[in-house]
Amino acid sequence: MPKITMIGRVADGLPLAASMADDKDAMGHELDSYERQAKKILRNLSKQRAADGGADGMGNLAGSMRQSAGQAAAAEPYVTVESGEHFSFHYIVDGGVCILTLTEKAYPRRLAYDYLDELRTEFLTVHGAQVATATRPYECIRFDTFIQKTKKLYSDSRTQRNLDKLNKDLRDVHSIVTKSITEVLGRGEKLEGKAPPARCLTRCTQAEILLYSDHRQEHTARVGEQGLRQARTTCE
Repeated sequence: MPKITMIGRVADGLPLAASMADDKDAMGHELDSYERQAKKILRNLSKQRAADGGADGMGNLAGSMRQSAGQAAAAEPYVTVESGEHFSFHYIVDGGVCILTLTEKAYPRRLAYDYLDELRTEFLTVHGAQVATATRPYECIRFDTFIQKTKKLYSDSRTQRNLDKLNKDLRDVHSIVTKSITEVLGRGEKLEGKAPPARCLTRCTQAEILLYSDHRQEHTARVGEQGLRQARTTCE
């Protein structure tokens, strides 16, 4: 079933609406990290758009949003991002927004995208005009009511309704682009906190960098306290 659902503006990654994990979910303690990943996916879509030349500043957001979003949707109509052994993100981009959900890997992809399609149709109908003008996170939070109602319909893939949808759905599965979470987010977060800051690398000597590393690992043996303070001051 859909565990997490987020809708964000592609232009700048601003979250507009969301339905987070249920507190009663047996995997609730694991899903906090996936909520953070979902937000990072939205931000990375925004960065990708800017790198591709789609962004031209917030002042002209309304004029550029639909064109760039349409190009993204045409290039990748349905995207699945595999994250870990048990979960996958699924998202679509349309009308200047990204509609994203997290499901267990065993959950049928076709149902996940039917779920997202229903959210897309309703959200753009009700809140489409707010996408370009929204200034605050979760400005369309009232849409959560529709998300919750729709999520219940898709909670069990074995219901007759959902089995009928699977049998009748002619969606071309080859149009689904599959990526890994590492590919989407990059490896930068794995390196965070493991090395001295970049500004330090440009100013510190090799000996000072070693002192910094020793300090981080609390292995200060054979290093004079005065020299350590000097190295840290230089790095900062």
